[in-house]
Amino acid sequence: MSSTPEIWLTQEAYDRLQEELADRSGPRRDLIVKRIEAAREEGDLKENGGYHAAKEEQGKNEARVKVLRHMLENAKIGAPPAAEGEVAQGQVVTVRLVEFDEEETFLLGSREEAATASTNVYSPTSPLGAAVLGAKVGDTVSYDTPAGKTFHVEILKAEPYTG
Repeated sequence: MSSTPEIWLTQEAYDRLQEELADRSGPRRDLIVKRIEAAREEGDLKENGGYHAAKEEQGKNEARVKVLRHMLENAKIGAPPAAEGEVAQGQVVTVRLVEFDEEETFLLGSREEAATASTNVYSPTSPLGAAVLGAKVGDTVSYDTPAGKTFHVEILKAEPYTG
């Protein structure tokens, strides 16, 4: 079993990340290189704030390019198969927070989906996401918060995300 969770993306999120990768590995990268070259021409690099800022921006850009490439190479489009009424990634889940007798609805998906989702997004590796993943409608599950409190949630609905 892999320690890396599967990456499921909607087609829209996949396309958006492809566009970001194209920009970061093309025009944005070229612009940063030009900034570095211009700052080098100014002379002494030890006290050249523009040079250091451009180098830092280059490092952040290259790190994001690496993350995007990995994500896009390993991403699966759509949602994983799930039995009827079973919570899986790519589903909109409605739960009742037992301790507060309140309902909450969220998308169980990657943070990359959060940019365009019309609802809150919880990662399947978050405490709540991990607790509901694989549970069935009608189940009550519990999870521990980082602060050490335990909460119980009843799964009310699990439906495919339609965007």
